[in-house]
Amino acid sequence: MHAVLLAYGKPCPVSDLFGVSGRELLARLALPEPWCGNVQASLRLIDELDREIDNCESELRRLGADHRYVPLLLTIPGIGWVLAYTIAAELGDIDRFASPRKLAGYTGLCPRVYQSGETDRRGPLAKQGPKYLRWALVEAAVHAGTHPAYRERYQRTKARVGKQRGAKVAQVDLARRLAEAIWHMLTRNQPFAPAGATDPLAA
Repeated sequence: MHAVLLAYGKPCPVSDLFGVSGRELLARLALPEPWCGNVQASLRLIDELDREIDNCESELRRLGADHRYVPLLLTIPGIGWVLAYTIAAELGDIDRFASPRKLAGYTGLCPRVYQSGETDRRGPLAKQGPKYLRWALVEAAVHAGTHPAYRERYQRTKARVGKQRGAKVAQVDLARRLAEAIWHMLTRNQPFAPAGATDPLAA
């Protein structure tokens, strides 16, 4: 759907193309067929998947899938109930991690380091640790990149790396930052506090 907008030179001024404002924008476009039909079919598919996700969440709640960390995790930008429960379940007891760096390392979102003498090279992500934890943090980072607490850092990293890899590298960088923020939040039993707050948990 974003590709359709680009093909017709239509700007996308909204952050969520599939939210209320985004759908109003799509309704005003008056695209010719078959593109109009493709957009409508895509929206129906999104609505159906959203209904299935809502049903899954309701069933999990009914079965008692709950965790003491979930309410705190829900205060983080980009994290909804499913991601919060996934992160909580994969982390276990936060006291297992002595520092935020230990937690970030556990996620597998840190690059491999190759050192020999005076040589220090950084390779691809280690991708060790729970893959679902890594997935949840990166998924949250995609949305957190639009939040005021992280938008500037995300855009700066994206611009520095370049168009080809910038967005992906910036998302992984934010995912690591979220992991560090989570460590502070859970060890202090405090909700997310954006940068500049009295007691910022994610600078």
